[in-house]
Amino acid sequence: MTLRTVFRLPLRQTEGFVASVIGMMGLDLQTPDHTTLSRRGRGVQVPMLARPTAGPRHLAIDSTGLKLMGDGEWHAHKHKTSNRRRSWRKLHLGVDDHGFIVACDLTGARADDGSVGVSLLEELDVPIEPFTADGAYDSRQIYDAVARAGTLGVTVVIPPSRRAALAPGAVRPWDQRNRAIERIAEVGRRQWRKEAGAHQQARAENAMCRYKRTIGDGLRSRSFEAQRREAMVAVRVLNRMTLLGKPISVAIRT
Repeated sequence: MTLRTVFRLPLRQTEGFVASVIGMMGLDLQTPDHTTLSRRGRGVQVPMLARPTAGPRHLAIDSTGLKLMGDGEWHAHKHKTSNRRRSWRKLHLGVDDHGFIVACDLTGARADDGSVGVSLLEELDVPIEPFTADGAYDSRQIYDAVARAGTLGVTVVIPPSRRAALAPGAVRPWDQRNRAIERIAEVGRRQWRKEAGAHQQARAENAMCRYKRTIGDGLRSRSFEAQRREAMVAVRVLNRMTLLGKPISVAIRT
């Protein structure tokens, strides 16, 4: 599945590619046919995402859409029609301050970002500090989930909606939303974003960009479970590339 994910090969081409590599290595092995690869993709066990760092993390989450590749696009191109009903999935990613994707999920197109964000926070095995997301995650359930997954006194940076109202008697971290609303009323939304560090949410957007540029903006598997595994494999590939590409720097003091 990794070969198919990185090189964007159909299953038949993946079968031929693996066969040629095995032949060049002189190994007496039989290449699985494309049907076996397809069935294997539905139930393959993808290991949990690597946790390269320990301790509190600055977590940023976001979501993006992935198209479902297949005959639909070919027929739309062949018959010069617009396939406006093309299906797609929503990929949710949680990225730490080192650029690693530490939580991910693939859902239907109509899934609520806030609800999925709660499940992403529950996946983490280390506390977070601080937490950054966009306005789609402005909900009480997200703040409660951050309180459970974060450190004592965790900072939450989520732009409140333009119609947000103050919540009387709010306790931490929900009270941070009240302070954000008051500060935005004083200095404006743009200045508040600078002061609060909301630009850190761009790390999640960068992860989406890396995914689509490296892996592609579509899913090739047919069943939903296979699509989820395909996305998980792709995320692990990106983490591996990030680990191999990050420089190892040491401070030299003289």
